[in-house]
Amino acid sequence: MLGASKQRAVGYDSRMQCTPLEPAICATNSFRAHGGAGAFASGRIRSPVGCVVMTTIEQVDIRPVPARSRASAAGATFVVGLLLVLCTGGLLANAAETSAPASPTDAKASDHRQEHRLPSFQGRTLDGKSLSSVSFSGKRLILLCFNPGIEQATAYAQALANVAAERSRYNFQIAAVAMGLDPANARAFVARLGLDFPVFDDSDAYIAQRLGLQSPLALLGIDGEGRVGLARIGFEHEPAIPAAAIEASVREYLRLPRVGAVANGELDQRPKAPPFEAERVGGGDRLRLSDLSGKPVVLAFFLPTCPHCRDALRFFKSELARIPEKIRPMLVGVSIDSRAYAVQATLENEKLDFFPVLNDPEREIAAAYGAFAGVPDILLIDAGGRIFYRGLGWAEQRDPKLMRMRLALLTGTEVPMLLERDGFSGSDACAVCHPTQTATWMFTDHSIAFDSLVTRAADHDPKCVSCHVVGFGERGGYSEAARQEYLENVGCESCHGPSGGHLAARSKPAAAAGPTDYRLACKRCHDAEHSLGFEYESFLPKISHAAIAALGDADREKLVTGRGKPRDLLPANSAIAGSSTCKRCHEREYAVWSRSAHARSVESLRKERKETRAECLRCHVTGYGRPGGFPDGGRVSSDEDLARVGCESCHGPGAEHVKGDGKHLGNIVKLGDKCDSCVILQICGGCHDDANDPGFRFDVTRKIDAQRHGPAREEPARTPKEK
Repeated sequence: MLGASKQRAVGYDSRMQCTPLEPAICATNSFRAHGGAGAFASGRIRSPVGCVVMTTIEQVDIRPVPARSRASAAGATFVVGLLLVLCTGGLLANAAETSAPASPTDAKASDHRQEHRLPSFQGRTLDGKSLSSVSFSGKRLILLCFNPGIEQATAYAQALANVAAERSRYNFQIAAVAMGLDPANARAFVARLGLDFPVFDDSDAYIAQRLGLQSPLALLGIDGEGRVGLARIGFEHEPAIPAAAIEASVREYLRLPRVGAVANGELDQRPKAPPFEAERVGGGDRLRLSDLSGKPVVLAFFLPTCPHCRDALRFFKSELARIPEKIRPMLVGVSIDSRAYAVQATLENEKLDFFPVLNDPEREIAAAYGAFAGVPDILLIDAGGRIFYRGLGWAEQRDPKLMRMRLALLTGTEVPMLLERDGFSGSDACAVCHPTQTATWMFTDHSIAFDSLVTRAADHDPKCVSCHVVGFGERGGYSEAARQEYLENVGCESCHGPSGGHLAARSKPAAAAGPTDYRLACKRCHDAEHSLGFEYESFLPKISHAAIAALGDADREKLVTGRGKPRDLLPANSAIAGSSTCKRCHEREYAVWSRSAHARSVESLRKERKETRAECLRCHVTGYGRPGGFPDGGRVSSDEDLARVGCESCHGPGAEHVKGDGKHLGNIVKLGDKCDSCVILQICGGCHDDANDPGFRFDVTRKIDAQRHGPAREEPARTPKEK
């Protein structure tokens, strides 16, 4: 379902949006809420978001609250801070989007301004173990605070259970805080759902006070440095939210593979719009989607009091009126405020009562479209009934221009070239006119380049970020201060230049390379330090739009399922010489290596009596089955020099290197000047994979440093000129 996942950069935007945060929690640790729709809060805090929405609910008193004034004050400050970010973060980030930072200091200050960190806490788990929040530092954390007596708690917990198996592969942890007076109820809840992550016993409400919580449900996402980036708050009397919708929010925050993304290798990922039928606000005939068959439709989930929703509706009021009636799309609204009188009055007051609005009190239409993340949530449905665009949020700086382009495509009229003249437009702008190229790009590693940094907690490191975003360090390009989502990943303009060369050309390496040769653009990042064995001719088909489009669905699907698997980067056209041979000239390095676990690699096999298994020997000896290496079917006792992870396991075969005077470099790979994550992990990852060494790829630098026997690699920060 399209609503359950977000196609970053091209199909599902999150910028200026209202997240229904109900109720507002004030510094006095009490709350009162008035008016509005279903009570839940959701938002990725580092993204610009909108305003607080209030709802009619009963005040929820979970338990008597012991007097801990210091914890209460800290918790109130934390929660109010989150709400302020969700209310005003859109303004801060929106301003940041329009201009690059004047200096690194400004960038740091801008980022710090929006940071809210998780207060520390400690306690005991339901099984009696002592545990502190500090134990989760350094890794991303999803924290669920729940009362097991609340019906919605099951959906939240089930959502986390669905992603729990991916913790090791994607470098995150899950923990929960069980609120309520009786720990036995919490234990029964955990056992019933089979939760396998630590759950704090908070029957004394200490942790809840530290966090300032009075709601029975709170889902928080915290990065490796303690910054809160996801906040979702739930209440007892809210309409049911499917576990799949909550799981989608968690996957989006953690950058996990989206359910259904690039499914089955198909290029056309436009799903059929789910049918719906509902009463109109203000009366009149019921409206069915089928009644609009053959006509393009703009479907908008909105809240009348949301300023970003009103901005979007004003745009559609003006823009749709310019389109000839014969081809004009019909705007249909679905209000998440179920009070018809309030919806109608607000729209009339704002002079926005120009389109049919549907009542959805049971959230049936929202459930069909997975519309639970926030508002406005806007879908464009073509005349054939397929969803070809979905956007969450509305940013006045970008969305009006992009939506004009999309509406032109939707109605079959000439698409205006509304691209950035002094900066980068983003891959979502390119996608309007180049849907096939965009679809093929989604099958490349370029499309998830930034996700890989988030997974490794390297998305704040400029040395890494520079090659995983569009236009880093350039005017109008990605900056640490703005952190523009639409410029994440290696996008269209990384190779084709700003606005794809459609507008006035600027001096760019890609432009100088010519229209079909992108060598210079590639080499800005695919250099010897970061991309060992890079060959333009062999790598081009992996990202070529034409080559990927020509593949069958099954072969395209393999491009996705094969992601993250290390490549064999070491040369194969030479013979193994043995580590003893290397010792002649590299005695100091040999001495360091001989004290490492690599030099004793077969000992672990002997202990488990696996020293004769070929599948185990491949990773515990040197050059298994290769010329001069450990022979296939050989015995570890017959060749002690090769029966270990020797020099050539990491540096490549050395027979050519030792010929003659030994000064010929041959196939030897120098690793001291290589990037640990980009190159060394590729070499080590064939054996140190998730099955045999879980978490190795996220701790590769520390583990390499522990046995490094050459000079340390210096890592100067990249500058735009170096790119």
